[in-house]
Amino acid sequence: MCGIAGIVSTTRPDPALVRRMCEVIEHRGPDGAGFYSDEHAALGMRRLAIIDLASGGQPVYSEDGEVVAVFNGEIYNFAELRRDLSRRGHRLRGTGDSECLVHLYEEHGTEMVHRLRGMFAFAIWDRARERLVLARDRVGKKPLYWRSDGTSLVFGSELKSLAQDPRLRREVDPVALDHYLTYKYVPAPWSIYQDVHKLPPGHLLVWERGNVSVDRYWSLDSSPRPVLDEEAEEERLRELLLEATRIRMVSERPIGAFLSGGVDSSAVVAAMAMQSHEQVRTFCIGFEDSDYDERHKARMVAERYGTEHHELVVTSNLLDVLPHIAWHFDEPFADASAIPSFYVAQLSRKHVTVVLNGDGGDESFGGYQRYVRMGQAERIPVMPHTLAMPTGRLGDLIADRTVSGSWPRRLARLMQIAAAPPARRYARLMSQFTHRQKFALYSDELRELLAGVDSHRLLDEAFERSSAATCLGRILDVDIASYLPDDLLVKVDISTMANSLEARSPLLDHHLMEWAAGLPIALKVRNGETKVLLKRAVAPWLPKEILGFPKQGFDVPLAAWLRGELREPAFDLLTDATARSRGMFRPQAVRDLLQRHVEGADHSVQLWALLQFELWYRAHVTADDLARPETGCDPLT
Repeated sequence: MCGIAGIVSTTRPDPALVRRMCEVIEHRGPDGAGFYSDEHAALGMRRLAIIDLASGGQPVYSEDGEVVAVFNGEIYNFAELRRDLSRRGHRLRGTGDSECLVHLYEEHGTEMVHRLRGMFAFAIWDRARERLVLARDRVGKKPLYWRSDGTSLVFGSELKSLAQDPRLRREVDPVALDHYLTYKYVPAPWSIYQDVHKLPPGHLLVWERGNVSVDRYWSLDSSPRPVLDEEAEEERLRELLLEATRIRMVSERPIGAFLSGGVDSSAVVAAMAMQSHEQVRTFCIGFEDSDYDERHKARMVAERYGTEHHELVVTSNLLDVLPHIAWHFDEPFADASAIPSFYVAQLSRKHVTVVLNGDGGDESFGGYQRYVRMGQAERIPVMPHTLAMPTGRLGDLIADRTVSGSWPRRLARLMQIAAAPPARRYARLMSQFTHRQKFALYSDELRELLAGVDSHRLLDEAFERSSAATCLGRILDVDIASYLPDDLLVKVDISTMANSLEARSPLLDHHLMEWAAGLPIALKVRNGETKVLLKRAVAPWLPKEILGFPKQGFDVPLAAWLRGELREPAFDLLTDATARSRGMFRPQAVRDLLQRHVEGADHSVQLWALLQFELWYRAHVTADDLARPETGCDPLT
């Protein structure tokens, strides 16, 4: 991994602690760490160098040394910023992006964030004012954790980095656990540990002499604009995608792309090939199970653009890889697509240091089939409260006892949706556990602690904040505020950084996202079709078969794994004396869930969430130290 860490305090901080915090930020590349300390601050960083290899070291300083910065990520408009700063009289020593931060801060203060185009988490220490500024990029590509005790503030890109501080008690926050079981990730601003927070995307934190303030600096405006010429919009989309891809191809290290064969990654590869003087390198992961294998689609695009194409079929022993992944993911994380994501990152790192991907296309342009279902659900009137409660409960019971994809399960989902008001329908659809299922698992103590907690309020609030004109438009905004940064971007950032690989996402360029947010919802989802405008815009670039394939995603055969090679390990891990000693879950309820799944009901997502929590707990909470486990899981070496 690459990242930043530091301490600011009203008294002298411990530079040795910051060095330990940086040491656990795994880094397998050739670049070293950088450190700064004074009477009130100690900062450190480890960054995978991509640009300005010769003189791009950190920390970076203002001319008088009073402002210092450490930084993780990439600023794509750095050339433009450097020209402007030079005109204003600043002396720039290197040729890269990092030193822009201190000079932008001198010119604009915290308003500097509005001039940045990229992915970033940075810390700026203003020595004269005894002021720390932390910032995270608009959509949350780069992580940042923090903890304050009133007199000091500790921050880091990784939770295991903060855990080096002996003052941090590695105690699970029960509210964060409840949210995790609902959504399969811990949403910002929570972290899995009590008293540690995640800085949300698009936010600034300012610490000044012990006082902390956290403020949002960016949010997406989804107010629809009139569209008079759809062909002109298609052309504008192609221009924006080409430009967003071009600026992400600047690198002094080898560059390639993830290619799944879906519309988004295929469009990015096409945009790269049209603007590259060299052969594009592409990377794809497949499975032996044809229901989950998309390599044939990726090959169509690779052949069209003559890419240097690499594939890997995932066949390794899951018992080896799961503890390894649990260590890298500093919090419990139950998106099973982290496994193929990790493998495609390993495959890519053998050939390149930077990869482009198609992340963000589904959220900005309406790519998920669930958006079609939610659009259809708008026709279902809200039930009276007297009918809603029993209908919802019956839907829950049917869902508990049926197989995913079966008609009874689809009926159950329909009943659950019909029983909920519009803002709650999507929350129910995105939940791994219902409130009733969670409380059936919880111990008496945990039930008491969580009696007033409602995880669905998080999506309610995001729904209400949206400026979109339609219910479906608001749902897309909910995903951009929650699922995208807390699930998808966490998965990709950790999978790539763990392999000293940098991932860049043209479709998450904030200029493109802001333009897309103003499109009418009918140009995203219409008459059962997804990505209406995006597919039309990139149709000249792609094989026609790619546009007609249904979206598959990065799915894995999870239910089969938990009835096959993971059946016994799951029983052992979730029911042994170590797991029971946590005192969080009722042992008999866990055993019943395992048994019902084996007998045919599909509880794979719930069991996977419990399994990942247990693996995480053993790797991070009860481990004697946070050293990387020796699992021998790397199938590529």
